[in-house]
Amino acid sequence: MKLMVTGGAGFIGSNFIRYWLLKHPNDSIVNFDVLTYAGNLENLIDVMHDSRYTFVKGDVCDRDMVFEIVKDVDVVVHFAAETHVDRSIMDPNVFIKTNVIGTQHILDAVKEYQKRFHHISTDEVFGALKFGDAPFTEHTPYDPRSPYSASKAASDHMVRAYYHTFGIQMTISNCSNNYGPYMFPEKFIPLCISNLMEDKKVPVYGDGLYVRDWIHVDDHSRGVEFIVNNGTIGETYCLGGNCEMANIDVVKLLLQYMHKDESYIEYVKDRPGHDRRYAIDFTKAKNELGWEPQIKFEEGLKKMVQWYLDNQEWVERSRSGTYQEYYEKQYVIR
Repeated sequence: MKLMVTGGAGFIGSNFIRYWLLKHPNDSIVNFDVLTYAGNLENLIDVMHDSRYTFVKGDVCDRDMVFEIVKDVDVVVHFAAETHVDRSIMDPNVFIKTNVIGTQHILDAVKEYQKRFHHISTDEVFGALKFGDAPFTEHTPYDPRSPYSASKAASDHMVRAYYHTFGIQMTISNCSNNYGPYMFPEKFIPLCISNLMEDKKVPVYGDGLYVRDWIHVDDHSRGVEFIVNNGTIGETYCLGGNCEMANIDVVKLLLQYMHKDESYIEYVKDRPGHDRRYAIDFTKAKNELGWEPQIKFEEGLKKMVQWYLDNQEWVERSRSGTYQEYYEKQYVIR
């Protein structure tokens, strides 16, 4: 089987590619990525010489190029998206362009060539939970509260519309917050780790009591694998980590692992429209697919800290973007 993975140079996409090639030695992958600030070819340096792997530099907003690639694959797994909430607040335009229009181009190509399509979404489309509320399920009404989550909600609706109108072979997964190696340094956990590596304080929004459900990126990759291979066409599956934790408690764990005290915590002005709590009920994925998370948060977080300590040069190159020119010279990119 041949897969097209959009956004495969990003954090989750690169981990998925590595996971799939390891688990499916007879399959091949085309990584289709425009290489924005968050797309890093160095994330996949260990597979760049693998004959089963091809990198194509391309934008999901480039309709002709999308059609060119989709026609020659069997399955499209669509990770490509603008994802950072803070950036969406500063400039919503690029989020609409990439997350909505880009997804439409892929849907049109999937429809034209009758390909299997899996769409990666987020729990943020469901809005916010109050303490005591039941976790999100596949039946939770959408209530996005940031330009980012609104753009992802719109793309989810487009995917379902193409299923009902045109009969495309689609599935969707809504996952909780990912963590793990190769996570771009501006995100919450890697930002904390990299700041502490530099002996800087850790910024914590508001009161620090915002709760997120954390899923290790490898558990997420395995969940997508289960859905692509065995999911029911037309269905949505929620993938969660079974780990609700307040941001401040995550920070305290990081301080413990990195041998720092609580004087390194710096409370900062809250983000506009900050959702208080997310939580995922993955019962459907467990009952229908036999999937559930396997990596305990404390174990996965400790390994993530060690990975960043062992790869400090990667952190610096990711922040500066200096890796890109080098790797574009080293590998054939269309």
